Amino acid sequence: MINLNDILETINMIKEENLDIRTVTMGISLLDCASDDIDTLCTRVYDKITKTAERLVPVGEDIEKQYGIPIINKRVSVTPISMLGGKHSSDDYVKLAKTLDRAANTLGINFIGGFGALVEKGFTDNSRNLINAIPEALSSTNLVCSSVNVASTKAGINMDAIAMMGDIILKTAYLTKDNQSIGCAKLVVFANVPQDNPFMAGAFHGIGEAETVINVGVSGPGVVSSAIKRAGNCDLSALADIIKKTSFKITRMGQLVAHEASRRLNVPFGIVDLSLAPTPAVGDSVAYILENMGLEQCGAHGTVAALALLNDAVKKGGVMASSHVGGLSGAFIPVSEDAGMIAAAESGALSLDKLVSMTAVCSVGLDMIAIPGDTPADIICGIIADEISIGVANTKTTAVRLIPAYGKTAGESVSFGGLLGYAPIMEVNGKSCAEFIARGGRVPAPIHSLKN
Repeated sequence: MINLNDILETINMIKEENLDIRTVTMGISLLDCASDDIDTLCTRVYDKITKTAERLVPVGEDIEKQYGIPIINKRVSVTPISMLGGKHSSDDYVKLAKTLDRAANTLGINFIGGFGALVEKGFTDNSRNLINAIPEALSSTNLVCSSVNVASTKAGINMDAIAMMGDIILKTAYLTKDNQSIGCAKLVVFANVPQDNPFMAGAFHGIGEAETVINVGVSGPGVVSSAIKRAGNCDLSALADIIKKTSFKITRMGQLVAHEASRRLNVPFGIVDLSLAPTPAVGDSVAYILENMGLEQCGAHGTVAALALLNDAVKKGGVMASSHVGGLSGAFIPVSEDAGMIAAAESGALSLDKLVSMTAVCSVGLDMIAIPGDTPADIICGIIADEISIGVANTKTTAVRLIPAYGKTAGESVSFGGLLGYAPIMEVNGKSCAEFIARGGRVPAPIHSLKN
């Protein structure tokens, strides 16, 4: 039965605690667009995206008006572009990236994801050519997002791919240096990438998905933070229960929006990703949740334990609220997109090493972290390799989104605006790992990968 108190509580969450639907993302298969001719491929891709998703934005706006629920982003994810068939050069892939950008502009969406490759076990010629195209593709487009999966628990770690990505990240930073190296904010390196993730920059439409699908990403760090404040000085078991119940309510709202969007667009419902996705807005911070649990500041000893409790409770509450939970689901800890993380990094309480330890228990990984622009490629590769290893060893998704801020040093900052926020430039360990990275090859899959 509909409970008046629940309705009033949800209204308050939206008005006072920054509750929103962070994204409604339509996944679109482009496998039937394959062609050896790049012009034909671009035409087919543009036509299919713009036709399939032509009602995505107006339907999202109608749902917002009817239910009073803010939907911050309307997005599209597509089949990993390197898998579209034919034989294409890096220049061809840049042309295709511009086609994706044009389609996104036509639709009026916020981002389009899928300019990427899956290379956890090795490269095809097309995947190598696409990766080489990433810097120019991201510097010559505004709405295209890119991801590369370099490892999985089943396959191990493709260290040649990691070595390649170090150079790609630096080239992308250089080509977008006049805009705070923002190209790197649209590029993420994954282990165990989920193929139904609605969040950017890592969203793409997996090859096991339907022709089209609707995936919804909810948010609500401010709601959870407020619930913890109201709970007062309770023990941790009670605190976990409060987070579970709050997560349930947040996810039910996401389930409602997902089903409404699915019905109105006549597109199958995929998943609700129940991740707590922060924004730079005051009060909408995962770091503040941890501090409301009793930490003086995010990064203090005890941070990993608090984050582990939060992540687990969010998943337990959310999984009861939706018939299909997927994507990343848990708590995001992007530095530039979280006011509390920014403050902790600026004060010195939160270091890059501490963030690495936190990623062992959170949903994603090292996210939206600005580092000095003169950081060598081998050190970037080492940071990626460390983070990817956590995901492979723990059978979880981990990812790295680093921004080497061209011309900037530790202690300075970069500002991207909007949801991407503001990032203090963090120090990195300057000791070289070049010889280790240069060995190349594959790190074998861990023994627990042999489960079938």
